[in-house]
Amino acid sequence: MALSASLHLRQSQSLVMTPQLMQSIQLLQMTHLELTQFIAQEVEKNPLLELQSGDEMMVASERASGEDLGPPSAESGFDEPAGQGDLYDSAISGPGERLSEGLDADFANVFQDDTTPQRADAPELLGQWKSMPGAGDGDHGEGYDLDDFVACRKTLTEALVEQLPFAFHAHADRLIAQHLIDQLDDAGYLHADLEETAARLGTTSEDVMRVLLVLQQFDPPGVFARSLGECLAIQLRARDRLDPAMEALVANLELLARRDFASLKKICGVDEEDLVEMLAEIRKLDPKPGTSFETGVTEAIIPDVVVRAAPDGGWLVELNPDALPRVLVNHDYFADISRSSQKSSSDQAFLSECLQNANWLTRSLDQRAKTIMKVASEIVRQQDAFLLHGVDHLRPLNLRIIADAIKMHESTVSRVTSNKYMLTPRGLFELKYFFTVSIGSAENGDAHSAESVRHRIRTMISQERVDAVLSDDDIVDILKQAGVDIARRTVAKYREAMNIPSSVQRRREKRALAKAAGF
Repeated sequence: MALSASLHLRQSQSLVMTPQLMQSIQLLQMTHLELTQFIAQEVEKNPLLELQSGDEMMVASERASGEDLGPPSAESGFDEPAGQGDLYDSAISGPGERLSEGLDADFANVFQDDTTPQRADAPELLGQWKSMPGAGDGDHGEGYDLDDFVACRKTLTEALVEQLPFAFHAHADRLIAQHLIDQLDDAGYLHADLEETAARLGTTSEDVMRVLLVLQQFDPPGVFARSLGECLAIQLRARDRLDPAMEALVANLELLARRDFASLKKICGVDEEDLVEMLAEIRKLDPKPGTSFETGVTEAIIPDVVVRAAPDGGWLVELNPDALPRVLVNHDYFADISRSSQKSSSDQAFLSECLQNANWLTRSLDQRAKTIMKVASEIVRQQDAFLLHGVDHLRPLNLRIIADAIKMHESTVSRVTSNKYMLTPRGLFELKYFFTVSIGSAENGDAHSAESVRHRIRTMISQERVDAVLSDDDIVDILKQAGVDIARRTVAKYREAMNIPSSVQRRREKRALAKAAGF
């Protein structure tokens, strides 16, 4: 076969993931916090991008809607309406004169100390107040955040370290105690091996155990426990309630988890009334004493979509303005720089790239908002009965139904519903909450949502009586009478997922509580 060079013309189609397309996909699945951080980074490295403030967006939207905002003021570009001056200025401009005009009296001598701000009782505090952004000195800034003035909460480690000097005087004991503090988890439990710790520090396990016993007396009670039973025992000892019966109860927590009260009465040597009192004492204890301290920054959930009832009986679906990114492309700045004659080819290429990236980012953000709106509107349309009547009327729903309705791919719907939240009259829900598994109907009717079935099971168990505790088979029969075709193993799976004990354990607990109450 002879080798030869030749040219062939071939036409083909291929899907190419450009960097811009990948960026749009990433923006779609970002949370509000992630999107804010990403936009801040883009604004920092792109001189053509600007963040629009909330006041500017409100003014722009009101002017676009045709509302009258009043004539411009001298400071912010809008004239101040007559009679609506600054509150502080009006307060110090002679209140006695204004009151004298409306009333038949002379109040000039009453307000003589308030006629000038220099004669205030604390002029230094007045100066601090007027220097704050958004204070009453005519400053139209965005104001200050009250969270900036909140004292920082202590962590568990900081609280324990503060107690070390009062408990240990020897430097070696403090070193061992500090090492044990560093090995605590967020709940306050110690999972370190004492012999390994002693070998690492070059001491004996007896010294480590001696230090540990002192540390277990620290506040909060229950820290430095190596098991749940030891944690409860430390707290009971601090309350002077660790008698032999309590020690036996704490040592057999597995029986308490199984609600085996008959065995617990034999082991502890008490009657039912005493056992109920002991159980009430156990419930007052904290199984995780370390969680009461600050472990991280708590971020409030900002809903992406807000649903409200419409006057015509429908629903108004709106994007939350607080969750919308406020990014603008500064075309005026680009035009000014482009008209400059002192530019190299690299500068022109940089500006062109910045303009292209800025335009693409704004289009991607706009497309993200439209996609979220489409998905949320369709979810509201599908789950109209849930919004009206509650979780019992939650319909089974999957991604394909929404994707077919809005003419998009399932992967796009999945990205939109991840870590996005909807504020409804029923509460705040993640968009994923509305997608549940379908459970068939026993009478060939409409299918039922798995979440609504779990809610029914939880409601039935919470309303059962002592003499009529429902077994899983009883729940299956009741649900089938209500038109829900469900298997017994499914009921057991849902019950265990909701941390609800079996009917035998619930019956034991209810009988014990009823006898203790005298019924």
